[in-house]
Amino acid sequence: MRFNWNFFKSKIGTSTNIIIGVVIVGIAFIIGMYVGGNNANGFVSSLPPSFVNNASVGQPASVDFAPFWQAWHILQDTYVPAGGLASTTNQDRVWGAIKGLADSYGDPYTTFFPPKEEKSFQTEITGNFGGIGMEVGEKNGTIIVIAPLKGSPAAAAGIVAGDAILKINASSTASMTIDQAVNLIRGPVGTTVHLTIIGPTDREPKTIAITRQTISIPEINTQKLPNGIFDIQLYTFTTDSATLFRNALIKFVQSGDQKLILDLRGNPGGYLDAAVDMASFFLPSNDIVVREDGGNGNNHIYYSKGYDVFNPQKDPNFKMAILVDGGSASAAEILSSALQENGVAKLVGTQTFGKGSVQELIPLTSATALKITVARWLTPNNSWISGVGITPNYIVPLTAKNTAGGVDPQLQAAENILLGKAATSTTP
Repeated sequence: MRFNWNFFKSKIGTSTNIIIGVVIVGIAFIIGMYVGGNNANGFVSSLPPSFVNNASVGQPASVDFAPFWQAWHILQDTYVPAGGLASTTNQDRVWGAIKGLADSYGDPYTTFFPPKEEKSFQTEITGNFGGIGMEVGEKNGTIIVIAPLKGSPAAAAGIVAGDAILKINASSTASMTIDQAVNLIRGPVGTTVHLTIIGPTDREPKTIAITRQTISIPEINTQKLPNGIFDIQLYTFTTDSATLFRNALIKFVQSGDQKLILDLRGNPGGYLDAAVDMASFFLPSNDIVVREDGGNGNNHIYYSKGYDVFNPQKDPNFKMAILVDGGSASAAEILSSALQENGVAKLVGTQTFGKGSVQELIPLTSATALKITVARWLTPNNSWISGVGITPNYIVPLTAKNTAGGVDPQLQAAENILLGKAATSTTP
């Protein structure tokens, strides 16, 4: 293929701190979340002064707070700790009230982080943590395993995508938020957590004991396959992923191959800018990568940065397939839909997770924060995939029997498609 080497090596965008992803047990890559001082401060600065200055915050005129204060004083005057347990402080009660307010919206991705949880969250987004190494999300009020991380304790214990988590130790997950479930599953390295799960085809639930370990999230891997096919496996979308992806594409060019497989199975997402950068290697500058609908006309369109190095319309020898499954979420879905709908790649595998909302992390104090759903994202063709996911061009299941036998029919199907052979099955 024709290749401008200097142009390619120099083309990489600067990632901002906008995060796209689902919750990984022990690390929280939250869908479309704006984190960090700049974005949060920008949001806060747009609010009326009465909302920013704690001393001048007033109650809404249409809300009767009398029952709240009545309950506060009744509890303060009459509550006796059962079993001699230590009582909470007044500040703990304030944090509990704010958490209840956030939970009242009924959105599993809108929550409040009191000091302990906020410190844990900020520690975990660095990429290393103590946990069991699996991605979790919420569907229809149930905590669902998106996918175990490769080589993780969860994978070794037999956890698979689609497993529903019914209990964590002795606690039912029936009314838990994702963050509450993650906090229970986490724990000191070397300790054990018991998960009661049931798979999509299981008749009865089972309880699995898993020992927590220090988890390092893998990012990318490459391999040269037969018949001129190159494979890139991308596990997350971190601040480094766009650069790592560029380097992987350089290896692709150096291999002399002209057919590319991008494996996004089990990829929960991460930084939005990384997804936009990656899409830009395949799209001209006028192509849409993703749309964001913030409500009240507050919309934004992310266009390709126009690197446009690999494009089947300019180079008919270049062919691309993307592997996806129920563990492919958010940023992985953004990249997949952008290349699918713009005619660059065919998707192979099973329906993606379907995470189409955007969260923002807003600091309340120096030690606490609110994570709030502030928008939804749509594909270039204006489709909202939340709860639905993206339908692959070629639907190819991967069973536990396949995995146990070391067979990967999805990868085989992608290879056949790139070679012009028949795939196992297709969408209508």
